[in-house]
Amino acid sequence: MDLVAQYRSDGDDGASTSEEEVALDAVAKKPGVFTAAPEVDTAALTFVDNSVVAEAAVRHFQDPKARQVYFNPKHEDLSAPVVGPADPSDKNGVPLGMRNHRAGVVEDEHVNPFVFDEQYGTFHSYGYSVNPSGQGYVGDLTGYLGKQGETVFTQARKRKTTQERKADTERKISRMEDESALPHEPWELTRAQPWAEKEVEVVQLTDEQKEFMDNLNEEKALAGGKAGEAKEATSFFHGKERKDFAGRTWIEAPADKKKENDYCFLPKRAIHTWTGHTKGVNAIRLFPGHGHLLLSAGLDGRVKIWDVFNNRKCMRTYLGHSKGVRDVCFSNDGSRFLSTGYDCNIRLWDTESGKVLRTISNKRVFYVVKFHPDDDKQNVLMAGCSDKKVYQWDLDTGDLIQEYDYHLDAVNTITFVDEGRRFVTSSDDKTLRVWEFGIPVQIKYIADPSMHSIPAISLHPSGNYFSGQSQDNQIVTYSTKERFRLNRKKTFKGHTSAGYACQVNFSPDGRFVVSGDSEGRCFFWEWQNPRRVVQSFKAHDKSVCIGCEWHPLETSKVVTCGWDGLIKLWD
Repeated sequence: MDLVAQYRSDGDDGASTSEEEVALDAVAKKPGVFTAAPEVDTAALTFVDNSVVAEAAVRHFQDPKARQVYFNPKHEDLSAPVVGPADPSDKNGVPLGMRNHRAGVVEDEHVNPFVFDEQYGTFHSYGYSVNPSGQGYVGDLTGYLGKQGETVFTQARKRKTTQERKADTERKISRMEDESALPHEPWELTRAQPWAEKEVEVVQLTDEQKEFMDNLNEEKALAGGKAGEAKEATSFFHGKERKDFAGRTWIEAPADKKKENDYCFLPKRAIHTWTGHTKGVNAIRLFPGHGHLLLSAGLDGRVKIWDVFNNRKCMRTYLGHSKGVRDVCFSNDGSRFLSTGYDCNIRLWDTESGKVLRTISNKRVFYVVKFHPDDDKQNVLMAGCSDKKVYQWDLDTGDLIQEYDYHLDAVNTITFVDEGRRFVTSSDDKTLRVWEFGIPVQIKYIADPSMHSIPAISLHPSGNYFSGQSQDNQIVTYSTKERFRLNRKKTFKGHTSAGYACQVNFSPDGRFVVSGDSEGRCFFWEWQNPRRVVQSFKAHDKSVCIGCEWHPLETSKVVTCGWDGLIKLWD
């Protein structure tokens, strides 16, 4: 300012000064005071009793322009700022008193979660969002104007105009004409891709890696092929002689064994244990009518048949499944049986010779297989599949005869009633459906909101009822009459079976109901008094008692199997 005031041209010497020059000289000669700090003044405030008051009310400040001091001031008072923010380290200051967070003061404000997510996503996607104060926008204002304030939740897909669609079509046609070859000419790549000039480098395996891969391929070949691929079936006979001195084969029932008593008794102790499966046993079936042989399905992929009356040894092992066996079923005369496994194959075996008579595969897991109960229909195979269907095959020709397709989930059981004219199926869709044999239309649909899945069903010896293992730790009973009603008085409780398809069975006289549970115990109930558990014992340690069968001739014997790989005979 001094230079400006002293600046004059040579022609102005001695000339009279104007009023503007006089004002300019006055401003230049007067020392100026300019404040560059923002107007933030909290130094004169303090926090007392949860309220902000003037600091002069609690402290005595000395005038900075005073030349004399008439009292003894403190150092904090002498060094107190005149203007500006308060000292944040002051224990009685405003910042520390209003502080409610370790980083400062946080004001509570309600923001709807949807609004917060919307603006958060909009800011990270489009670069702008609504100002938290509610006034204006923050971020990329150009993008905001271009998208007209759309958010990630309100961005609508705009339809192209007719001209834009025509332009896209013409562009596509021209590109195809330029790049495509004529129909009679081989296709050639006309546009080089970025990786076209890159040379392919073949990585060679080391000797150690080659040895590892060879061993791995051998193990896969021994373990079996993929699901649905038929493994070569074999069987091994473990008995001493295939025929006795009279020419009778080993599967024929002994002539001296007859039914001991029509009245059944409860077993008390284990008298024999069969071992041979390396994994759990999933199902057991006694030879029809006589029970002198016992068929077992193991999770190790093996089916074994055991002698029950004589030496109680394994008579034959059937190897035809690359994965665990799910279910087995004897024909009426016991000369053949069916097996299904998790390898998606169904095999029809000759019990005596161990040969596979037929193999059926559908590339789906079958959970249950059954022969038709009529003697003149032993060529009919019924199978419940994981693809929600029930299949009917002719075993003589291998043709698929019928499909029953109404279930909404995997089919678990098939139970024939009414002398084989009807059958009941249960599924993971928590329903029961009744069918006429040979007609793929359901005649009865049983469903209720309180129902659970029923993975195991058994028919009462009288044929008037069937009981199923419900997944809510109880056994439910239905009538096989026309209406298929639930008999609430025949509900058996006390065991734990949720999550497991524990088999349900009856004594030959129909007086007792038997079932395993998830803790390895075996439970017995009276048919006439379902509320009381007549007997229970620990059948399998640290494993599930998954199956149980009552002997048809020796009416006090029961066979159980579990996932510990053991089969036990109780008497």
